[in-house]
Amino acid sequence: MTGTVHHRYATVQGRQLFYREAGPADAPVLVLLHGFPTSSFMFRTLLPELAGRYRVIAPDHLGFGYSDAPPADEFDYTFDALTDLTAGLLRELGVSRYAIYVQDYGAPIGWRLALADPSAITAIITQNGNGYDAGFVPDFWQTVWDYQREQTPETEAGIRAALTLEMVKWQYVTGVADESVVSPDTWHQDFALLSRPGNDAVQLALFRDYATNPPLYPALHEYLRRTRPPVLAVWGKNDEIFGPDGARAFADDVPDAEIHLLDGGHFLLESAGAEVAELIRDFLGRHGSA
Repeated sequence: MTGTVHHRYATVQGRQLFYREAGPADAPVLVLLHGFPTSSFMFRTLLPELAGRYRVIAPDHLGFGYSDAPPADEFDYTFDALTDLTAGLLRELGVSRYAIYVQDYGAPIGWRLALADPSAITAIITQNGNGYDAGFVPDFWQTVWDYQREQTPETEAGIRAALTLEMVKWQYVTGVADESVVSPDTWHQDFALLSRPGNDAVQLALFRDYATNPPLYPALHEYLRRTRPPVLAVWGKNDEIFGPDGARAFADDVPDAEIHLLDGGHFLLESAGAEVAELIRDFLGRHGSA
């Protein structure tokens, strides 16, 4: 079942946040949290697929998509700050209980939301959204770790490669058996927004702050063991950023976690969107309200 997607703005802490919304206002809520280097655009086909049963909300993080992007010397870009803005948006929209779909950067934001208010989270869907050391693919992450450890011209040059059109495209097509199913709109739109004046400094700040995320993992694992939320890990098994061991690891703390390793890469929705949507509908349908 499909539904109309609305494109809206809300002011949170004096910042304009853009979000996409679909589905009945009184339906169970599913919040979609995007990753780097994209925006809620990554959910453009998923929202109408889920809107028949759920109120689906997909914000653009500050500095991404159509949300405000204040310069890095005017706003302290951290995952804590992005989480606070997301929580503020949900309050503004009257949302107090919700399921989360997390991918890439959306995962540490989702984990912070869950740790701050465990009773708010009704279910977790993680699509290449990492929560375990086992998920990191060292060949990709070593450049990030080097930059986090020491900011030098050499380490910054290495990390800036992630902001190039070539590397943005790489994230979309790597691990996809048939690259022709991935629209060039994806990487060209992302690159255009990354290339806005000053946005490079925003992204560098978040690469540095990503170092704060793995230290949260023990608290995340304890939360998962204690509360046992329904967990669906649906993963592009050929992802060279967050590997499939990151999906399997959720079963260490939630033994009945549902784990699906699909043929695809980091942005699985681009090549297996219909399959992911069906898994989500089945998962949420069996676990009551979203």
